[in-house]
Amino acid sequence: MSDHRIGIRELVELTVRTGDLDPATSNSNNTAQLGSQIHRRLQAAHKEDYEKEVYLTQDVAVNGQTYTIDGRADGLDTSGAIPVIEEIKTSARDWADVTQNTKDRYWAQARIYGHFLCLDRGFEKVQLDLIYYQTATDEVTRFSEVQTAPDLALFFEDLIADWADWLRMRSDIVTARDASIHGLPFPFGAYRKGQRELAVAVYKTIAAKTRLFVEAPTGTGKTISTLFPTIQAMGAGLIQRAFYLTAKQSTRHVAEHAMALMTEKGLEAKSITLTAKDVIRFADEPDDPTQNPYMLGYYDRLRPALKDMLDHEAALTRDVIETYAKKHTLDPFEFSLDASLFCDVIICDYNYLFDPAVFLQRFFAGPDPDNFFLVDEAHNLVDRARSMYSAELTDTAFSDLSRALRPKRGLGLTAVKGDLTRVITAFDAVAVSVDQTPLTFQKDPLDDFAGALDRLATSVHDWLSQPPDTRDEALVDLVLPVFFTVTGYLRIADLYNAAYETEIAIAAGAITIKQLCLDPSDFVANCLAKGRGAVLFSATLSPLDYYQDLLGGQVDSLAYRLPSPFPKENLKVVVTQNITPTYRNRESSLPDLVASLILMATTKPGHYLVFLPSHSYQATVLAAFKAAAPTLAVVAQEAGMDAAARAAFIARFTDDASPVVGFAVLGGIFAEGIDLGGAALVGAAVVTVGLPGLNPETDRLRDYFNAQGKDGFAYAYQLPGFNNVLQAGGRVIRGAHDVGVILLADSRFAGPRYAPLFPPHWAHATVAYGIDDLASQLTAFWAAHDALPAGDHPRKEDAHV
Repeated sequence: MSDHRIGIRELVELTVRTGDLDPATSNSNNTAQLGSQIHRRLQAAHKEDYEKEVYLTQDVAVNGQTYTIDGRADGLDTSGAIPVIEEIKTSARDWADVTQNTKDRYWAQARIYGHFLCLDRGFEKVQLDLIYYQTATDEVTRFSEVQTAPDLALFFEDLIADWADWLRMRSDIVTARDASIHGLPFPFGAYRKGQRELAVAVYKTIAAKTRLFVEAPTGTGKTISTLFPTIQAMGAGLIQRAFYLTAKQSTRHVAEHAMALMTEKGLEAKSITLTAKDVIRFADEPDDPTQNPYMLGYYDRLRPALKDMLDHEAALTRDVIETYAKKHTLDPFEFSLDASLFCDVIICDYNYLFDPAVFLQRFFAGPDPDNFFLVDEAHNLVDRARSMYSAELTDTAFSDLSRALRPKRGLGLTAVKGDLTRVITAFDAVAVSVDQTPLTFQKDPLDDFAGALDRLATSVHDWLSQPPDTRDEALVDLVLPVFFTVTGYLRIADLYNAAYETEIAIAAGAITIKQLCLDPSDFVANCLAKGRGAVLFSATLSPLDYYQDLLGGQVDSLAYRLPSPFPKENLKVVVTQNITPTYRNRESSLPDLVASLILMATTKPGHYLVFLPSHSYQATVLAAFKAAAPTLAVVAQEAGMDAAARAAFIARFTDDASPVVGFAVLGGIFAEGIDLGGAALVGAAVVTVGLPGLNPETDRLRDYFNAQGKDGFAYAYQLPGFNNVLQAGGRVIRGAHDVGVILLADSRFAGPRYAPLFPPHWAHATVAYGIDDLASQLTAFWAAHDALPAGDHPRKEDAHV
């Protein structure tokens, strides 16, 4: 097999495209379970000598490169005079309603399979059977054609010639890119402490085809230190495409900035930032695709639009994509996906690789060693992955829909209403099976319940596939949310394994059933295996072996911790031994806590943040703080703050020179991802060790990991909470000349469970045994830095990203 691969379906999707963009076929809502069941049923009807899922592959030379083209024919029957190749397609649509473009793609796949089989087995001619299964009626239609080997060879040559034009667009980009990489300098005059070592480790990871887990403290310049060696590896031919995956919009902008810096130094590469479909959609796009000018004739305008954008732009940001999509009248989301095929660096959310509902099939339908993954803020991926691989349903959504549909007659809804009733009955049966117990967990999946959902998904899918003029679009808006939750649940049901439990909750007359993923590590590992390797990095990835375990670390994966690039004497970390704010002790510890917070804020007047584990506890501490120090200015995080309120909170630190103490929730929106360098923040207090509140789901996590022979309490409670502490503390020192204090207001931080977890740049932490001791330590620390007040420090180093 060559180093370059493309699937037969991908090849057809790229080349056999004319006319309208058809979301009904390009984004089919058929469940994978339904499609595979139909395939197996049709294949099982044949005799024993019938070959199923016949793997086919050929190497072809295109534009001076060798490509492996492969795929699987659904069936091959050689029992007759002429070999018969079957291609099975399923849809709720009547064949007459399938677009010609879609039919052409179906036949193109079958003809490529025929060509490959003629080459492999010496067939002189073959019969191609396109079997179309209409799920709405269970009708099977067979279309046949007989093709000779020479005719199939000519068809394939024409297809490859068209593909060569697309490849030439990409190869021209790659040629220019590789030429620009040779001699490309690091975009800064010098490496920061640890940057060169990290860059070397990333390059070696790519070369070794493995995974690297990196903890790199704030200020290391993680983004440029991972992207620069990745670009160098492209120039060396080790990889062809990098995916920069992140959970936050802000870090996507940092990656864009890093690419811009390298472009300024001479790099010629294409990067693209993918934006969610519902965000990038044009406001004037009608819901009906048959009336949408951005979809009608989409493929006829696509190639010139891509050429126009790729000829003139290097960084394909959201604004750039929207500009060219509007210019050429193309749907911006689909245009961005098509443009991504020609890009070297793809900046996107985690879900485009890891989420089974929305992952990019054009890149991740199978493994591709040309891809490499950079996973930023990787500590966030643990909870995100658990969420992606969990799914829940509540019976009230189905009951509400059933009541809404009850007065409706005809419109093809009879089957939908009947299957809705069956699902509601299935909910009740589950509730009876657990004796109406308020909360129950079980290891086994609910197969009968999933069966009822599957029937509903099929009937809704069939109804949705009817021509738009035969159904009420207002009803579609009612049905779709329930349909999407059902298909999401079924998708997870296909993945259910020993890492799952089923949670059944009965409260306030509602029944909620959840497939709870306790351990997503195998799923994450399988996703990472779709590329040559990966670097997963964060400022807080302690302990590294914990994250290696939960984020798909291979047995031979690498772990690397960088030292802080900043002088340790600029950061004072102190643990208050006299304060133990456990839930039982919160009232009794409140006076000492408030006194310590006031002392921190007044020893060196400036901007401070106080992080507390909940909104309710924050309200208690804030009230006591204001009563004890009414002259100190305060600002507090509120629940459900919108963008304007969040910006106003941050502005209080960045725009106002007068001292302020901010109160925020640990693990919340202000505890990570905000950059308050210099005088914007001179200290932070973290109150409690950050343990998540006791709850049944987290208890199940604890028990699951205990059963695996691991420290269940640490995995479920301690380590996730401590990461929130590290993130909050990381707000203080953002540049080489920043000076600040981290007050860890909980005696447990000095104990044997937490002190060993401190990262190296906190290793010099001290303990204060009372308010007088704390005053002495803070006074001495700030006195040592009085020569250069925090607000006067230069911040040139912060240009590193």
